Amino acid sequence: MKKWLMFVLFASLLFVLGACGGGDTDDTGSGDTDTGTEEPADDGAVDSAAGEEVFQANCSACHGADLSGGAGPDLTQVGSRYSADEIADIVTNGKGNMPPVNVTGDDLDALSTWLAEQK
Repeated sequence: MKKWLMFVLFASLLFVLGACGGGDTDDTGSGDTDTGTEEPADDGAVDSAAGEEVFQANCSACHGADLSGGAGPDLTQVGSRYSADEIADIVTNGKGNMPPVNVTGDDLDALSTWLAEQK
């Protein structure tokens, strides 16, 4: 019985640590100065490769690298259930057993738009 309890506690700890993300590549506040050499595209389009990259860095541990699920639910058709705004809200605030994930700004936009395209 004690081995089973230890296994459950250890698995829970891994789930919580995995859900925290950790691949945040946001450079704000790093002390770097803007040199003006990079012009962001401001045409309203979101790079789907960037959304997938954010997913792999922050979400794939629970939702699977192929969105098929694991500790978290299957997201292969999440776009048929939620809009990009609803997905962004879930990522930011959590839902059910999913804790909030520290993804913000352009990364959050890219992630939520990319997931909303999964239908």
